[in-house]
Amino acid sequence: MEVYFTKWMARYSRREGISRSSLRDAIRRAERGLIDADLGNGLIKQRVARAGKGRSGGYRTIIGYRRSERAVFLYGFAKNERENVRPDELRSFADTGAVWLAASEAKILRGLESGELEKIEYGSKEIEPHR
Repeated sequence: MEVYFTKWMARYSRREGISRSSLRDAIRRAERGLIDADLGNGLIKQRVARAGKGRSGGYRTIIGYRRSERAVFLYGFAKNERENVRPDELRSFADTGAVWLAASEAKILRGLESGELEKIEYGSKEIEPHR
């Protein structure tokens, strides 16, 4: 499993103090079939804990997701800042997610080198995928 976040999401998570372990936990839950919301078109929404608090009052993340292959964190927002994303935003995230989910290894490498993507270390042996 490869896990990345976009440049925007990398900045947002650093600014908000969202730990990488919280982001990895969101993917671990998805791999076990515990998806908070399936948004269609390869997108899921997962809750991420706020430091020192639980997931319910924390952050929501929009992730391009392909089980056991690749996940790309595209967007995040605090639950107390907004209720949800607009339909036009969702379409944009679906387009961006589709590009990164279908990207070749060479395109991913270029994204990493250019700073468009940042890799989140994720040990594939840490969990058993949901079957």
